[in-house]
Amino acid sequence: MNAPLKKVRQYSDWYTTLAATCLFPIHERLKGHTTLRAFKSLEKSQWLSPQEIKALQLQRLQQLLTHADRHVPYYRNLFKSIGFDVNRFDSLAALTRLPFLSKKIIRQHSDALKSEVPDGLARFNTGGSSGEPLIFYIGNERVSHDVAAKWRATRWWGVDIGDPELVLWGSPIELGAQDRVRMLRDKFLRTSLLPAFEMSEQKLAEFVNEIRRIHPKMLFGYPSAFARIADYAARQSIDMTDLGVRVVFVTSELLYPEQRSAIENCFACKVANGYGGRDAGFIAHECPAGNMHITAEDIIVETVDAHGESVAPGESGEIVVTHLATRGYPFIRYRTGDMGKLSEQSCNCGRGLPLLQEIQGRATDFVVSQDGNVMHGLALIYILRDIERIKEFKIIQETKSRTRVLLIVDDEFSRTDTETIINGFQARLGQGVSVEVEQVNEIPAEKSGKFRYVISHAV
Repeated sequence: MNAPLKKVRQYSDWYTTLAATCLFPIHERLKGHTTLRAFKSLEKSQWLSPQEIKALQLQRLQQLLTHADRHVPYYRNLFKSIGFDVNRFDSLAALTRLPFLSKKIIRQHSDALKSEVPDGLARFNTGGSSGEPLIFYIGNERVSHDVAAKWRATRWWGVDIGDPELVLWGSPIELGAQDRVRMLRDKFLRTSLLPAFEMSEQKLAEFVNEIRRIHPKMLFGYPSAFARIADYAARQSIDMTDLGVRVVFVTSELLYPEQRSAIENCFACKVANGYGGRDAGFIAHECPAGNMHITAEDIIVETVDAHGESVAPGESGEIVVTHLATRGYPFIRYRTGDMGKLSEQSCNCGRGLPLLQEIQGRATDFVVSQDGNVMHGLALIYILRDIERIKEFKIIQETKSRTRVLLIVDDEFSRTDTETIINGFQARLGQGVSVEVEQVNEIPAEKSGKFRYVISHAV
């Protein structure tokens, strides 16, 4: 393997240098965060060998478990009840001896999961895209490390904090925090935040105009939102390739190949996929070589089958996360509900960080046939994508015997197209399945602002 290029790029301009090296670090220190220290550590550790990174994980895991045993009531009682001795924990493989942390357990033992050592815990919740929102707590340590991980990944693409950025987001948590301090910070860091809740033609026109006005170096948001902007720009013959956008960071939804292609063609730059969650943390990010690197210094990722048993790299399983920077509110073997595959391969970028081979979405992004065969929602999505008359769609599997298909179509959509959909769906789900095709005027996003193409209540 060739030696990795570690030379830090030149900043875009003097203001970016000021923001990244002075304004942002001061901002983080004032908030009680150790982001700069965590970032500097991550910048170095990414070049460690895989063996050295595993050794670092083990050391940090031992520290987390020791802290949990001493200071977190839930884990102190758990370890005692199962006879788990943290002093005898000597390998990453031994982590499987601990039971999983589920959303149900967090709801039942929320206060007992809080550390007795203060860490500036703040209340957070997930958007509840797939059901009841989850309420949990995040401390200063966790925030610092998650921000540092995102910062490091941002720099992989030749942009930095302080470069003009446009964020297209739908979470009411972020959008509700736009007080004067937050607005002032965004102004200093040259970040513009737009709400992604509504994607009407009027809103899409406003988004395009705002992007053209700002000339951002980077975009950040949902892939579905930027794909719709790309589609609108193409339909209106608006050229977005001359804006100087260097990268479009997308996260929080499954990124489909056609979305990546549409966004890259629109802005004449690469799309960088990111994977994580408000609950699980910043798990992985795509590097310019095209691989998804796990933030392994802070996060241990396992994949397990339906029975909770580990699956081999390359095999599909539920993603389970242990976040090593969560002493204030430990996330140890947390079941994310997402499906994916780990990889045994290394990346030619030279980083020793392990890779996610594939992110397959939430368990509810899968559908199940009448005979119990589980398949990814793409099996149905591709049927709809082959029909050009369909502008937007959403698939809702109510039960194994009933599936609804919501469509926004053009004037040329016909009865034959409806029959094609029904026949195609029944060929995959079963001939006895009722497929109801409904033409609608609008398909709203979830309450969180995300857009989900497939929702199954039968998996």
